[in-house]
Amino acid sequence: MADILTLDGVKKSFGAVTVADDLSYALREGEALGVIGPNGAGKTTMFNLITGTLSADAGRIRFAGRDVTKTGAAARCRAGMARSFQVPQPFGGLTVFENAMIAATQGADLSGHAAEALCLDVLEDTELLDKANVLAGKLSLLDRKRLELTRALCAKPKLLMLDEIAGGLTDDECASLIATIRAIHAGGMSIIWIEHVVHALLAVVERLIVIDFGKMIAEGEPRAVMDSREVKEIYLGIEADA
Repeated sequence: MADILTLDGVKKSFGAVTVADDLSYALREGEALGVIGPNGAGKTTMFNLITGTLSADAGRIRFAGRDVTKTGAAARCRAGMARSFQVPQPFGGLTVFENAMIAATQGADLSGHAAEALCLDVLEDTELLDKANVLAGKLSLLDRKRLELTRALCAKPKLLMLDEIAGGLTDDECASLIATIRAIHAGGMSIIWIEHVVHALLAVVERLIVIDFGKMIAEGEPRAVMDSREVKEIYLGIEADA
């Protein structure tokens, strides 16, 4: 399959602090890629660079066959990028359905019956249809996470980017959310998923990369990466000769 996303030598610094150090990799259409690394490693910064909320100092980003390095965040969203955020921040005074409609009208540029139909379909997929008329501010943490996923999907993305969406959930809640994400991926969705809950990633992704100090230090089959010397030393904090 063709590559849906390519990063080529992407760099970003704030003064003397480098937060993205020559990041280079490609994501195939329909692939699920996991991203792990210590807190502060630059994972969310990478998402910000991909989506255009931060501009790269150097390197190129290609998406769906186009160079989007200089393209703004809104245009990248309309081109088919959508993401969730670590801390769900829905419009608490609006219903679940109204939150979804905002994403459909603003992200997917739909209106009327087309927007409504998309939202209802997505709410069914994310298991929130029975809560469509509930105020978002009244939702449990799991359902707020599901609403983050809903809003991203209502933008009709070609690429879905998940930022620690499993964080803070119980084991049962996490298993439920994993099942939803697996079903979305099985439908052909390209996914990049940043996560500290590693077993969640291993249940979904086909490939794993590790980032530390803004630099990619490992890439490959998920379980092989988790067993690698670099990951044990840098990500897990285990001495190589321990």
